[in-house]
Order: sequence, then C-alpha cells, then structure tokens
Amino acid sequence: MTKNSGYRHRLGNKGETVAVHFLKKKGYQILERNFRLERGEIDIIAKDGDTLVFVEVKTGISGKFGEPEERVGQKKQTQIGKVAMEYLQSKNLENVDCRFDVVAVSRVAGNAHIRHIEDAFWLDPNAAERLF
Repeated sequence: MTKNSGYRHRLGNKGETVAVHFLKKKGYQILERNFRLERGEIDIIAKDGDTLVFVEVKTGISGKFGEPEERVGQKKQTQIGKVAMEYLQSKNLENVDCRFDVVAVSRVAGNAHIRHIEDAFWLDPNAAERLF
C-alpha cells in the first residue's frame, strides 16, 4: 500500500463513520459495514423501515475533482449491484424492497458536509441476468 493509498483508505473510513452516524440519526438500522465479496464491496447495508438499502459512501476534501457523488459511475453501480445480488442470495432474501443510496461526505475547512442521495441509481432490469 502506498502512502497515498493509505491516506485515501483512512479518509474513506472516516467518511463511512460519518455516514453511519448520519444514517443512524435518520432512523436507519445498520446491518453491515464493508460487506466484501470477491466481486467487490458495499460500504453500508442498512434498513430504512422495510426497505433494504445498499449505500455507497464517497468522501472528498477540496472539490478539485468534482463532488464525491460524481465518482459513482456506471461501472461502480454495476459492481455494487453484483455484490447486492450476492448479499441477497447469501441471506436467502427474496421479494425484499431494495434501493441504492449514495452518501457524499465533503470535508471543507475541517467540517463535514453530508449529502444523502436516496435512490441514487437503479439497475437496468434487462441486465439483471448479466450480473452473474
């Protein structure tokens, strides 16, 4: 791990911790954090009422590279979808309402600014069979 990647990892962990506290304050029940499989990772898996929520957390500092949530592109969305499907299978969950959220944490002058985008993206239903 390079010095820069270690810094990004610590920054990401701090952002995820901020996101967990934020979601708990909104009444979400946190089920998993950093759920990993071979195909990738989901930062937070939570329940919002009866809805299972897969949350991608993006953290940024200066805004030089755009807003953090802009870094959740199609490739990342597909990866999260694959891991979500495997999570559902591993827990034998069927007919569960699910959604994909993004929590963007920006650090400006030492203060965290949080943007929670519910239903940030959807998976293409015609591509669901390609997830496996």
